[in-house]
Amino acid sequence: MSKQKEKEYTFWDHLEALRWVLFRIIIVVIVFMLIAFLNKDLIFSIILAPHKSDFVLYRFFCYISKEISIPAICPDSFQVTLISTQLASQFLVHVKIAFYVGVLVAFPYIIYQLFRFVSPALYHKERKYAFMVVLYSFLLFLLGVLLNYFLIFPLSFRFLGTYQVNENIQNMINLSSYINTFMMLSLMLGIMSELPIISWMFAKLGFLTDTFMKRYRKQAIIIILIIAAIITPTADVFTLLLVFFPIYLLYEVSIFIVKSTLRKKRNTIKAEEKEWKNPYKTE
Repeated sequence: MSKQKEKEYTFWDHLEALRWVLFRIIIVVIVFMLIAFLNKDLIFSIILAPHKSDFVLYRFFCYISKEISIPAICPDSFQVTLISTQLASQFLVHVKIAFYVGVLVAFPYIIYQLFRFVSPALYHKERKYAFMVVLYSFLLFLLGVLLNYFLIFPLSFRFLGTYQVNENIQNMINLSSYINTFMMLSLMLGIMSELPIISWMFAKLGFLTDTFMKRYRKQAIIIILIIAAIITPTADVFTLLLVFFPIYLLYEVSIFIVKSTLRKKRNTIKAEEKEWKNPYKTE
């Protein structure tokens, strides 16, 4: 759609178009939500897998411990019982998880519909940037969710779920507590994984430089260590480092992105200044 045609649309036309965009998004989310709801066994077998001692992470640790002959890395088998203490809690958890899965699976379609709605008002360069920012934001968020599922949540659950102040007190974890903790950590790691995108945006706006990030790298490392310690409340240094390094890697990647962004920005300014100084330069 051209800019000229875009100007012919009234406010109510845009509102009507937005209504249909939201309607299509809601329908697609509901469809995927129903599919997830009907595939209860598959969905919950995936979500509840980290509470078992045969989870892929623990098997990987045991494999590594055999290869490098360090038995301490291989965790002992454990058993944590999940319970439901309220009449409707299991059904409500089922609906909640189905909704989250529906939104997550439908997210690419949501991006497509929203981008299709706003793209006529954008220039080609703006359209390219908007699409890439949304796409990479989703991929980084998904990366954070996967990092939580395969690494951070299993380690946190194993420690907290098996921790006992006295051997006479047995742990029976409420299903709602399990799901809420899992979703909270997934959201936290998903947001933290947006650090490269946020750094890129601040660099484009002139609020952040790679020099600043390098100067305060030591302080950033301390903050990341504190965050890693909060996320995984264990006394195991190996576990702490497993959580620390992915987050720290995102910080270093952000420095590289900021540096590259500022370099391109400086080159663009120089090119514009050169063109301004030579307005009559022929091709």
